[in-house]
Amino acid sequence: MIRSITHLLWLLIVALIPSKSIYAQSSESITVNNGQLYIMPNTLISTYFDFKNSNLATVFNNGEFQFYKDLYNDGLFTYSTGSTSSLSSFKGIEVQELLGSKPIQYFNVLFDNSTKTYAFDLKNDISIDGTADFNKGIVRVNQDNTSGVLFGAKGKHIHTSDLSYIDGAVDKVGDASFIFPIGKKGLYRRAVISALEEVLTAYSSEYFFEPTDAVYPHQNKQPSITEINKEEYWIVKQVQGKEDSAIITLSWDERSTPKELLVNPEKQLHIVSWDDKQKLWIDQGGVVDLVNKQVSTPIEVKGMSVFTLGLVAQEDPPEQDIVIYNAVSPNGDGKNDYFFIENINRFPNNTVEIYNRWGVKVFDTKNYDSAGNVFRGYSNGRATLNKSDRLATGTYYYVVTYQYSDSRGTQMKKETGYLHLENQ
Repeated sequence: MIRSITHLLWLLIVALIPSKSIYAQSSESITVNNGQLYIMPNTLISTYFDFKNSNLATVFNNGEFQFYKDLYNDGLFTYSTGSTSSLSSFKGIEVQELLGSKPIQYFNVLFDNSTKTYAFDLKNDISIDGTADFNKGIVRVNQDNTSGVLFGAKGKHIHTSDLSYIDGAVDKVGDASFIFPIGKKGLYRRAVISALEEVLTAYSSEYFFEPTDAVYPHQNKQPSITEINKEEYWIVKQVQGKEDSAIITLSWDERSTPKELLVNPEKQLHIVSWDDKQKLWIDQGGVVDLVNKQVSTPIEVKGMSVFTLGLVAQEDPPEQDIVIYNAVSPNGDGKNDYFFIENINRFPNNTVEIYNRWGVKVFDTKNYDSAGNVFRGYSNGRATLNKSDRLATGTYYYVVTYQYSDSRGTQMKKETGYLHLENQ
């Protein structure tokens, strides 16, 4: 028996091509679109049956389309160019499958399903150009199918938590910084990349809550690394565009991160990565944020792949070591008018780099404070178009690298940390 769509959908304003049809087969509890369905702005459609978009059919969703069962897409499922009102809501009470042979393009999407373990089984490619609202329900990317999640250049997500995230790989295209909404086994374990140089660049990330040692042997490591996270790791890699680099930020969580790594995180906790060519764990450095329980690489990293947290041995400081004063307020009162590094002139082979909170380098120089080349709150990096423009008040972070000599010969030392700029 075939029923009219008006028996199945709440349809306020929908434009249908006259020669096409939408119908439901009640014996299979499925709503099938064989035509062209246009959902106008400020219009709500809901289906409590499985919904199938056939291979020659089209859905243009510029309003809200609510799904309480599965979504099969073999046709075109998208929204009109320029539309920002498009919302697809998944609000079932049991596992919902998103599958089909053709990708789905969402602007905004809501995941709102309280089913335990995972609520959404993704067996298709989806892209999100607006906002993904992770209200309730874990999205599992099915590894046995060609499926994935792509956030567009302006794509973002909200309300992400242990209750709702993506279990699987997530891709992001564009040059903006991005927090990957990833996790595993009931834990939201984000990874973050800073802003990039190339707008067509795409990165991918996935979190793994499983031992690292079997595949990436811990005995193969740089001498400075004393301990490597045995329980979890992240994959962060570039999948599209010209070779680029980014600052990586990883978080820690007492439920998954080994407690021995968290004894003295502000002094020893770094990010380490597996170098597949050298078959070696490499120290990438670490700027620790105790408030947000996260660590960032102090400089941009290329050739990204496997990352986790590790401990490094603390270096013995050289005699008459540098002292860094991390407050800058260039208001002409003679106090903190520039980024002052005491004793830096004793180590002329040095570099100073300063980054904003998105990981964009705003200042760098060599042989700091040798010829007036000091940081006074102005950019000489790519963050501003005019180098005479003042940077905004806020928190930045610095990387100071310098060469010194001791009984072991010539050594290089790196100091990293946060810097507060008050630029009124």
